[in-house]
This record gives sequence, structure tokens and C-alpha cells, in this order.
Amino acid sequence: MATSIDIKTVDEIAHLARLEFDEQSKPEILKDMNRMLGFIEKLNELDTSSVEPLIYMTNEHSILREDEAVSSLTQKQALQNAPKKDSDYFKAPKVIDQNR
Repeated sequence: MATSIDIKTVDEIAHLARLEFDEQSKPEILKDMNRMLGFIEKLNELDTSSVEPLIYMTNEHSILREDEAVSSLTQKQALQNAPKKDSDYFKAPKVIDQNR
């Protein structure tokens, strides 16, 4: 694992994450990223060979209800407050330009 990050790596990470940093904030971001790497390096010093992988945060398992289809609104009720509608559907403005 790399022991430190440089400005070029910060720029590459920002590009991949679709982020934009101004030049004044890059040194602070570089410092923070290097601190994070230092923390991870510290964690790598721990002996975790006897620790089982953590799958759940507790011993409790999530009990979910069964999915049951229920009709809560009729089509007429759903369309009742729509600003634009016809007899069966919501009407929405066109958002896709076909000339592209």
C-alpha cells in the first residue's frame, strides 16, 4: 500500500469521483488523505488472525414482513389530485428532445 499521496493522485481521484477542487483546497485535501492512509497503516499493524469476519452489527437478524400486494388506492383516487391527466394516465411535459 502506498505510504503517501501526492497532488497528482489527488487530481486523479477527484477526476474519478467527478469532484472539482480549487488550487487553495488541494493541500488541505492532500493532508487529510495522507492522514487517512496513516490511520489505515496503523490498523494494518493489528493482529486480526483470530477475529471472525463481521457480517452483521449485532447477533439479531432482521425479520422482514412478507410482501403482500394490497391495493391502497384506486386508479381514480390516484388521478384525483393530478394537475394534468386524461381518463387513465398522468400527463407530464415532454422531457426528451427527439432531434439529438
